[in-house]
Amino acid sequence: MNLNLDISNRCPLECPLCARQRSFRNYGKPVPGFDLPMETIDKLIEKFPRISFCGQYSDPIHHPKFIEILKKIYDKKQFAEVHVASSAKPFDWYIKAFKANPDASWVFGIDGWPPKESAKYRINQDGQKLFDVMLESKKYLLNPPSWQFIIFSFNEDYVDEVIEFAKDNEIKLDVVNSARFTKVSEWMRPKRRI
Repeated sequence: MNLNLDISNRCPLECPLCARQRSFRNYGKPVPGFDLPMETIDKLIEKFPRISFCGQYSDPIHHPKFIEILKKIYDKKQFAEVHVASSAKPFDWYIKAFKANPDASWVFGIDGWPPKESAKYRINQDGQKLFDVMLESKKYLLNPPSWQFIIFSFNEDYVDEVIEFAKDNEIKLDVVNSARFTKVSEWMRPKRRI
């Protein structure tokens, strides 16, 4: 059995197509939610051998006890998958997280090529820093990292380069065609589907 958890309501990014923005922040409302208590997380770890941390309203790394959570999953010899797009933690924080659970599978949301261009959509992301973290993760993780690359108008011409880079650096690549575009975000819609 698999479980996907959104363990917080925190994320420093302001991605225009994210539900955080479209449902709350654009209307001046706070994003509802809270940090899932450790007692609840402990119970879920006991029940579910495979847990994904892929926030819909948060980035999981912003739960204040995320490294502890990864360590608990590792100690129980269970599976953890982490989807991250936030670059707001210090570089060494990510290293501590990798070391806490070297079996975890990490998916990095970086949509730019060059990586610094990712902030055109993932507002407040330091794409180059997160890209460097992704490359560094290979020293600590037993599974190669995954790179999630959403296609936008500003990056669609670089897909072949991204594919080549991922292949040369033994990084799994997930190229995503999004269906979330609206009239407001039309400028981001790619001209073609990849």
